[in-house]
Amino acid sequence: MIWTLFIVLILFLLFLDLGVFHRKDHEISAKQSLIWTAVWIFLALLFGVAIYYIYKYNWLGINIQGTEPYLAMLQYYTGYAVEKSLSLDNIFVIAIIFSYFKIPARYQHNILFWGVLGAIVFRGIMIFLGASIILKFHWSTYILGGVLIYSAIRMMTVRHDNVNYYKNPALKPLELLYPIKWDHISSAYFIEQDGRKYATVSMAALVVIEFTDILFAIDSIPAIFAITTDPFIVFTSNIFAILGLRNLYFFLANILDRFRYMKFSLVFILIFVGIKIGLSNHYNFPTFVSLSFIMVSLITGIIASLLSGKNDTAKLDKPV
Repeated sequence: MIWTLFIVLILFLLFLDLGVFHRKDHEISAKQSLIWTAVWIFLALLFGVAIYYIYKYNWLGINIQGTEPYLAMLQYYTGYAVEKSLSLDNIFVIAIIFSYFKIPARYQHNILFWGVLGAIVFRGIMIFLGASIILKFHWSTYILGGVLIYSAIRMMTVRHDNVNYYKNPALKPLELLYPIKWDHISSAYFIEQDGRKYATVSMAALVVIEFTDILFAIDSIPAIFAITTDPFIVFTSNIFAILGLRNLYFFLANILDRFRYMKFSLVFILIFVGIKIGLSNHYNFPTFVSLSFIMVSLITGIIASLLSGKNDTAKLDKPV
């Protein structure tokens, strides 16, 4: 029952977002995206308080692992911090995809809305499968730890700006059903011409974004299982992290190049949670240690990036 209530809450929030506040296609300003980013973060933090009381009173029997309320809340916040930080790399790739397909800014919010809706479904399935595998096969934690460490290494070496997205494997099933009208860019996802139905460039971008999110989920979902194996905490922290992804994208998309050292922060976080989940059968890091490491890594990356940016500006202003 509590799962149903949470999903209803999320659908209601999404309906308000698209159906009320963003009903018409328009370009999202930096100020507007910052305000909405703050709103989603506030709601996520507020739900952490709700987690405390839900687990304290074992509402509708959700606390199946007997987790202490304070620990459940801390696990939720830590999981949220992990997912939010890892979404930064996802934002960079989304910006590349929109630029690659030449999607105007006024259509991007709608595409990201449906992208998030699809991500909720796909991640929900992956979370339930992951929880079942970890609980049934304890040795799987070694594999998940290895996946995260490999992902950290790959993050440092793989480039996303030299990919041919027209040949993305996710587009092949779409093209088998509906030919893609590459010269038609609008808010519509399908159009009819000469009695035939075509997919538009917006639909192609949406499919590629969904496919990319699944790839990122392979990294991020094992990372959150390093924090807790409680499916409800994993799911809720994951969903709240991606709910604000659209607005965070509009705020950060044009300034991501200023945070050049954030990638190192994400690499350290992935390596840490990879080691944490790999050792989970032998030693459990305290949750506050995990949260502290994640926050220190992010703050260090932000400060280093800002200082580096100031140094670059000073060099440009310095007379030759």
